[in-house]
Amino acid sequence: MTTMPDSGPPDDFGQYLTVLPGWQQFVASTTSTTMTVLTKNEYDALSKEEKYDYDEDRLDHHARLQVVATSTVRRTVTCGRRLTVLNRGAISARRGLIVTGPANTGKTIALTQLGLAHELQDRRRHPGQDERIPVIYITVPPAATPRMIAAEFARFLGLPVLRSSNITDLTEAVVGVCTKARTGLVLVDEIHNISLQTRTGADASDTLKYFSERIPATFAYAGIDIEDSSLLTGTRGDQIAARFTAVDTHPFPYNAEWKALVAQLEANLLLHQHKPGTLTRLDRFLHTRTGGMIGTLSHQLRGAAVDAILTGTEKITKAGLLAVDLDIASRRKQPGTDE
Repeated sequence: MTTMPDSGPPDDFGQYLTVLPGWQQFVASTTSTTMTVLTKNEYDALSKEEKYDYDEDRLDHHARLQVVATSTVRRTVTCGRRLTVLNRGAISARRGLIVTGPANTGKTIALTQLGLAHELQDRRRHPGQDERIPVIYITVPPAATPRMIAAEFARFLGLPVLRSSNITDLTEAVVGVCTKARTGLVLVDEIHNISLQTRTGADASDTLKYFSERIPATFAYAGIDIEDSSLLTGTRGDQIAARFTAVDTHPFPYNAEWKALVAQLEANLLLHQHKPGTLTRLDRFLHTRTGGMIGTLSHQLRGAAVDAILTGTEKITKAGLLAVDLDIASRRKQPGTDE
């Protein structure tokens, strides 16, 4: 698996992963031409407008989330693809996957990389069949109701969600499109927003179960600390626990994988004055500062890279890393602080 850009900050509605055009753009971006750094002579030869465009392209590059094939991503993709194969002949009670762990440990990255791998594999198996929709990606809204869940599916597919549309109308429309489009994988993020301790949450969970029974696809969920949540309690929770395999995410320890992760992210930098190996020599400092959280590490390095372009220093230093504010959770974990 290669390093690749995520969808980045959306400039328009179509770039969100939770709508089909946005998801398709995300998939297309993985096969786009990789941007390279110009030499000093090449950069100096550019006109003022060309320099501006080139620097804007570099800012966009660093603004996107650079995905690295961590052990968590590899495990999620391997387990998810195994399940999609095993589920091909299943008539009911298909097996699913839950990516679970603390916040900021790469759950969404792992989930979307599973979707990407499945979509690319489906395209290889069925070339030229553009009417196929191999993957659906939705997020669960806070305090989700059954109709809200159905509406998220409909919006991804571009189906109209009218005020007069009831849940039966939405469900039947979604199932019809998914069946016709041969959807094989459904990704449901922020699943922790469903609580089985409330009637509404229980009904929303039942709606997802109903979709999984009507759509011949593998369902993969991601959420914060699901194994300790109410989602797996009671009769409904027992049913989910019996059908779903869990992949745990966690902060990375300071080890060979962490060092390789920092090195890979450094290799993605497009800075004129940055000396390769600078960040790898700071890998222990980065681990202490970020607590081993991949989300925080990515924010640190991308933020420092953006600053380096905007200020003209064109390199990342320890001082530049310290200038990028940590998220509140990471600040609380910093040794020697009162927070």
